[in-house]
Amino acid sequence: MTLNELESLLVDRIKSCSNSYYLALLICALIMLAGSAAGLMATVGGHHIYYNVSRELTWGVLISTYIYFVVTSTGLCLVSSIGHIFGVESFVPLAKRAVFLAIVTLCAGFFVISAEIKVPIRMMLYNIISPNLTSNIWWMGTLYGVALMVMILEFAFLYLRKYRLAVVCGFIAVIGEVAANSNLAGVFGLLNGRDFWHGAYLPIFFIASAVMTGAAVLIFFHVLAYRLRGESMNETMAKAMNACCKVAILGICIVSFFTVWRMVALLAGEPGGAYLGAMALIRGPYAVNFWVFEIGLALVLPLILFICSRGTDLRLMFVGSALMIVGLFFMRYNMVIVGQAVPVYYSLGVNEARGLIEYFPSYLEILVTLGGFGLTGCLFLLGEKIFDGHKVDSHHH
Repeated sequence: MTLNELESLLVDRIKSCSNSYYLALLICALIMLAGSAAGLMATVGGHHIYYNVSRELTWGVLISTYIYFVVTSTGLCLVSSIGHIFGVESFVPLAKRAVFLAIVTLCAGFFVISAEIKVPIRMMLYNIISPNLTSNIWWMGTLYGVALMVMILEFAFLYLRKYRLAVVCGFIAVIGEVAANSNLAGVFGLLNGRDFWHGAYLPIFFIASAVMTGAAVLIFFHVLAYRLRGESMNETMAKAMNACCKVAILGICIVSFFTVWRMVALLAGEPGGAYLGAMALIRGPYAVNFWVFEIGLALVLPLILFICSRGTDLRLMFVGSALMIVGLFFMRYNMVIVGQAVPVYYSLGVNEARGLIEYFPSYLEILVTLGGFGLTGCLFLLGEKIFDGHKVDSHHH
């Protein structure tokens, strides 16, 4: 196929869309542009002016949103690997869209973090010429960057039907994503001065929640894609959704187990700042975020809906996955913000550090956050048309 023929094919696919598709694409693009403008405005004008972070609480909603997107990418990469890398047949139909969504969500994470970093280009330059090999943040950023490049190659090889090369790239991507994800968790878990975060469980928790998130996102976007095209799922894809639902249920159970014991550990013996953070979640200013969103929407309701669906009722699965996507955002937010809301000097008995540090995102932070979701929606919609719905190749094993 020549370049002119390829261009004509892509243009025809985009032109064949419905008005509702164009409207959704326009809305997502405008949200993404608004987020870009907000990030640029804060970068030029100063984060200390336009963001509601402070010296005491330095990581705001942009950091939690970045974590949300990159952990989602890890989960998508892991779930996709079950099929086309480790050979579980029921997961094979998910491979192309899963890898594509893993790329998209990782790009969305980089989009959001670029608005948090003062000069992203300088950061990328010094990341290469002056690496700090003892830094979790350096390893996290570098490994996610490598994983992005490798997943792009994996996606290309899947469409070129070079499956052995796709498997090699996919395996490297899995290693890179898991290593990056565990280093991201280490950024928090290795901070001795933050009682709410400190501990060895966070890397394991991040991987478990990544799998749960990846399964939920796959269910949501697969059902949405079929509704977008006005088609019904074939038997092969229905089996894949059933398998994905089981993974989501398992992930919810594991994360629920971790959540219960984490709260027990934070409360038992009232250990300094950890206890104050736990109480802020249970009956403090973050109680609604915790009980309604983190527990209700992210864990309890989706578990009930997935079990009731028996892996076959797509409507219940779609609603459950949508609730999880919303609830998991607040789970990341709670983890990042509450960990800093407890003053560093609280456990030392300093009078000025007896209460929680208050934080609420500024309108520019909210716009950048929405911009990340706009980018995700925009790339998803374009990908569905450009790649013709990520159709499954019958020879892909």
